Amino acid sequence: MAVTPNDPQYADCVRGLNTRYIGTPESVRIVNCTDQVVQVVQEAVTYKKRLTVISSGHCYEDFIFNPDVKVVVDMTMMNNVYYDPAMNAVAIESGATMLEIYKTLYKQWGVTVPAGFCYSVAAGGHVAGGGWGPLVRVNGLVVDHLYAVEVVVVDANGTARAVVATREANDPNRDLWWAHTGGGGGNFGVITRYWFKTPGATGSDPRTMLPRPPHDVLISAIAYNWSSLTQDQFTRLARNYASWHVANRGADNPNRVVTSYLLLNHQSNGQIGLITQVDATVPNAHTILDTYIAYMQNGVTATHVPLTNRMAEISPMPELVQARQLPWLEATRMLGTTNPPLNDPTYRAEYKSTFMRGNFPDNQIAAVYRHLTSTAISNPLAGVQFTPYGGQASVVDPAATAIPHRGAAFKMLWSAQWIDPAEDTKHIDWMRRGYADTYADTGGVPVPNDVTDGCYVNYPDGDLSDPNFNKSGTPWYTLYYKGNYARLLQAKRRWDPLNFFHHRQSIGTT
Repeated sequence: MAVTPNDPQYADCVRGLNTRYIGTPESVRIVNCTDQVVQVVQEAVTYKKRLTVISSGHCYEDFIFNPDVKVVVDMTMMNNVYYDPAMNAVAIESGATMLEIYKTLYKQWGVTVPAGFCYSVAAGGHVAGGGWGPLVRVNGLVVDHLYAVEVVVVDANGTARAVVATREANDPNRDLWWAHTGGGGGNFGVITRYWFKTPGATGSDPRTMLPRPPHDVLISAIAYNWSSLTQDQFTRLARNYASWHVANRGADNPNRVVTSYLLLNHQSNGQIGLITQVDATVPNAHTILDTYIAYMQNGVTATHVPLTNRMAEISPMPELVQARQLPWLEATRMLGTTNPPLNDPTYRAEYKSTFMRGNFPDNQIAAVYRHLTSTAISNPLAGVQFTPYGGQASVVDPAATAIPHRGAAFKMLWSAQWIDPAEDTKHIDWMRRGYADTYADTGGVPVPNDVTDGCYVNYPDGDLSDPNFNKSGTPWYTLYYKGNYARLLQAKRRWDPLNFFHHRQSIGTT
């Protein structure tokens, strides 16, 4: 179905999560099956119309909605999750959102995929970019369980067709599968569905094909009031998080059952948050949680208090100042859906990212503190989130999948959200200055070294390809892909030789 500017639903079809980017395409094509996608792509190729794809609208940049785009393929109606006996794997269409996926997999078969935190992110772009999630330390990345992908591609003759690529060693299309294990969305074609089956899984029972999540989890939510934190204590808190994750990033480390988020909000928020989840079914789960929180408290004289302020992707949770045990699916639903910005159509935003291998040098953490206490803005929804990595994610060879940051201990999401378009420059400049200041010794970006390890392609940042902001001499594609870029370039040349699928930070053909 084509939705055009004359249709009443058009305005709802040309915007995503970040309302800085609202599109004006000639049409949005709502598709229901792969054959329809092939038809739409072929039409766009024939008439030389720029085409992009949306699965849930969570792209942080203007890669989907910008003035050059004439046709948008909307995948939201392709959202089925089912067992496919022909492939002997669990199929997930690219429009299926995380909460839909988790509910279907768990309620039907008691399994899951270690995918994202936010309930409304869809599989399409999330999986293609590597797919980090809160079970990363126990089960790895979602792409570590990816068996196959179906992609509508365009060949050198301008012919659109659907191709299925698997991880099987003898599959002649295997490079297309590999490119979708972290190569990012919008590069090779339109992803219509994925199939998942954990390597080594045998038989034809979906209940044994994918990881089983914890039956129950312990959830703790505490906060520190900014008014009680000195710079030294702020620094200690951040370094405690970093040192714990560096020390406990091994695949067999018993503390891999800990998932923790440190939310370093701008001081105008009033609080800094620490959200922690522990598998409640492991022996001594309460002790593991208590020991972790004690480690975080080491050297911090400020007393932690209930988390009463909304911060980043977390709503107030004062009831969790004492840890509570909840069923896994309920805890996942609660943490993933209590996020006002994901349900508010007025928010504008800017984002940046960092993978961390080591602890913070003095100048980096001092710069973070300086910008979180800056009076240039007053924005409770601005800050830096620390999220866990390592564990089972570190088992996989960096070249085995397209996402290469297997040695990272944790990652950072720099974010700011606001409502008034007149404040765009203020908040974007604040973000750019803070990021550049933090990585001043490496040209304003987190180049791969012993401390930092580049950037996460699922948190795309157009500034990385702008020499005004990236002065490191390290190209954007190295920050995202490191040594895997050459292989991604080969896949691009084979599967999209006309460079039909592109955006302003896509993999090229030269």
